[in-house]
Amino acid sequence: MWSPYVNSPISYIEPLFRPPSEARSLIFQVTNGCSWNKCSYCDMYTQPQKKFSLKADADVEAEIAWAGAHLEGVRRVFLADGDAMSLSTRRLLRILELIRTHLPTVDRVSSYCSSFNLRGKSVEELAQLREAGLKLIYMGAESGDDFVLESIRKGDTHAGTVKALNDLRAAGIKRSVMIINGVGGKRYSEQHALNSAKLANETQPEYLSSLVINHPHGQARFEAGYVEHGGVYEHMEQHARFKELRTFVGALELDQTVFRSDHASNQLALKGTLGKDKAALLTQIDTAIKAPEQAQLRPVWIRPF
Repeated sequence: MWSPYVNSPISYIEPLFRPPSEARSLIFQVTNGCSWNKCSYCDMYTQPQKKFSLKADADVEAEIAWAGAHLEGVRRVFLADGDAMSLSTRRLLRILELIRTHLPTVDRVSSYCSSFNLRGKSVEELAQLREAGLKLIYMGAESGDDFVLESIRKGDTHAGTVKALNDLRAAGIKRSVMIINGVGGKRYSEQHALNSAKLANETQPEYLSSLVINHPHGQARFEAGYVEHGGVYEHMEQHARFKELRTFVGALELDQTVFRSDHASNQLALKGTLGKDKAALLTQIDTAIKAPEQAQLRPVWIRPF
């Protein structure tokens, strides 16, 4: 257990993860670990101390009350760990009520969310959470292709992810969606790119980002997920990933989505709004494919896999 605040009850079970855009947010770790924790590409919550659990209500209340008494001007709060939305609506509403009471300057509460943890929450319940202060959800869709999703042990389908994202939209909660470039390997690259674009088109997220596949457990473990579903994973080099990214962006039909491909895993950093910047983004990708020396790529040591 570790606390960043002297003499405070706010405690974290390390490691603690949050989206880059939550760098200035106050974090309350209302759950520990991930309620699913089976995805073959992820090792964020695999340490023994990260076994999924809920923080006791009394501890959460004490942390929020202490923050209200000792911290001034807090504008944003992030609810950790990997899946605070696995909590019941009743419990989430209580946490949000505590934040409103003790931290009245907060104007945005956000959280990671797995799509399947919204199956038991109605649009009406999500709207209640929105009214209580939950303004933004980060969802790692990873792919829109059912075979890829099954092979990486994601725990949901294209249709399930679309429903979850559209339920959030109907409730007025903004969505930041992540897709993983290269997660289908060479063999499933095109279907992964096109079906991921289809998922984005069907949901029109406010924010969309593309990260690059890593194999934290080793490639053999990752490949096993494909083998058990009758497939073969073939590793992609960076040039092939650029081509896949080009297919993905080229198939996007978005009205007003902020697009980012500037995570540390991305050798090619992209920023724009889709659809108005689509042509410019495609030009940048084409340069990376055809003339990488002119593309202002990040050094290889930053993205060594």
